[in-house]
Amino acid sequence: MTRRKGRKLTKRGRQQSFAARSYLALGLMAVACAVLMGRAVQLQLVDQDFLNHQADARQLRNIELSSHRGTITDRNGEALAVSTPVDSLWVDPGDLLNVPDEIPRLARLLNENANDLKARISRNADKNFLYLKRRINPSVAAKVVTAGIPGVHLQREYRRYYPVGQVTGHLIGFTNIDDIGQEGIELAFDHRLAGKPGKALILKDRLGRVVDVVERRAAPEPGQDIATSIDLRIQYLAYRELTRAVQQHKARSGSAVVVDVTTGEVLALVNQPTYNPNDGADKVPARYRNRAITDIFEPGSSLKPLVIAAALESGEYRPDSRVDTNPGYLQVGIKKIEDSENLGRINLGTVLARSSNVAASKIALSLEPEQLWGVLDEFGLGRPTGSGFPGESAGILSHFGNWRDISRATLAYGYGLSVTPLQLAQAYAAIGSGGLLRPVSLLRLNEPQFPRRVLSERNARAVLDLMENVVAPDGTGYRAAVPGYRIAGKTGTTQKATAGGYSAERYTATFVGLAPAGNPRLAVVVVIDEPANGEYYGGKVAAPVFANIVAGATRILAIPPDDMRDRQGELTVAARE
Repeated sequence: MTRRKGRKLTKRGRQQSFAARSYLALGLMAVACAVLMGRAVQLQLVDQDFLNHQADARQLRNIELSSHRGTITDRNGEALAVSTPVDSLWVDPGDLLNVPDEIPRLARLLNENANDLKARISRNADKNFLYLKRRINPSVAAKVVTAGIPGVHLQREYRRYYPVGQVTGHLIGFTNIDDIGQEGIELAFDHRLAGKPGKALILKDRLGRVVDVVERRAAPEPGQDIATSIDLRIQYLAYRELTRAVQQHKARSGSAVVVDVTTGEVLALVNQPTYNPNDGADKVPARYRNRAITDIFEPGSSLKPLVIAAALESGEYRPDSRVDTNPGYLQVGIKKIEDSENLGRINLGTVLARSSNVAASKIALSLEPEQLWGVLDEFGLGRPTGSGFPGESAGILSHFGNWRDISRATLAYGYGLSVTPLQLAQAYAAIGSGGLLRPVSLLRLNEPQFPRRVLSERNARAVLDLMENVVAPDGTGYRAAVPGYRIAGKTGTTQKATAGGYSAERYTATFVGLAPAGNPRLAVVVVIDEPANGEYYGGKVAAPVFANIVAGATRILAIPPDDMRDRQGELTVAARE
């Protein structure tokens, strides 16, 4: 009986225990459900804004869309600078560090050291954007895309390419890796060439891969195209002839400028040595400096036509006036100015043809300092040409109040002042255009610029006629003659300044001229710095370069001849300077 009762109690105890456990389980489940429901309420209502923001931060991203930089062309539409699409590689350091095993694989694809790459990414772990490589090879870009490494992305950018390389390098300049102009036209007109980048909102998956473009918030705006004033055909011609002369005469450097007299547009501008803007290793300041615009030099006897112009403007001289150079030298203070021989009493044409320093000095000393300075100032000496080129030099023309007699005397044959080749071209172009000075333009002009009269038309024509004597058979510049064309010009040979005086071994050879002299269209300046192969006179070193450039340019531009005389037999007379 007792045993049966024990069994009954045990069975009842088990039932009670089971019920207790069931209630406990139900209670725990109820608590869990309450917690889950509370958490759900918290997530859905209380923390909704925060969580949405966090999700967007991980999946939505604003990116910048690169814009296309404007193309630079010559005046006829030939490309001088273009932008080509390339890919750049960037990463989200946080995403990539979450998969550290992928970093060695990425390093192999980029041919980089895995430890260095990991250290670089770790240093930028707090950033959301890090460029790994800019403008990578297309084959490398394809491999990276195929690899599908989390946090690694490609961004479309543009790389600047210069089709004619060193031929226009000094003029066009180049951009940096961010496609911002650094030199030349690229820098001067960067505000026009540079486009405006666009913006887009993209959606990424959990691996950082772009799933979709959610919204294009701003479309990229391409930059403006720019047409330069350069005629690439004449540019090639001038480049070839200058390069040949610099090499032949073993010169330190050289520059050549061709300006359209009728508009002020620069048709060609070249320098030696040059550089290739497509080659990063070639971009050193000594090579990419545009000497024709930024470097100054003493023009020597090439200034004499401007002194003659001042003399004619004074009314004290006429084209047939004569100057007495006896006894072949002139003493000014302690300075003795000499000609190579006693030329006696000579006219103004002979002053230029035989490049008489004595006659030029006497003319300058006979003029009022303010009057001489005023004409040179009107011709643009001592001020920029208006080209807008970065770093353009204004040259040096000291005020007449600081002149002494010796200053005026030496200035008459081009010492004591400094100019750029472009300034000299502008001044001669003013003579060729009948006394009208036009701002120099490096851009193609659709409308002519307003000129400024600096010389009477009659006196401009007189100076032009007088300069033709320089290219006559007995003139110092006879090598500048071009068959079929009348040429007006002037040679210049200058000793270079050194510490304590002027060097007897270092020279600058110059020839400046206008063609055709009957109705000038081209003003051409050729400067050869420090020729070292025996010849150094402007008439022998620079004049032949001028002749070759003019001969080619007149054919290219179909400029009709204005001198049908056969002068081939006359060009054997030795020149004296």
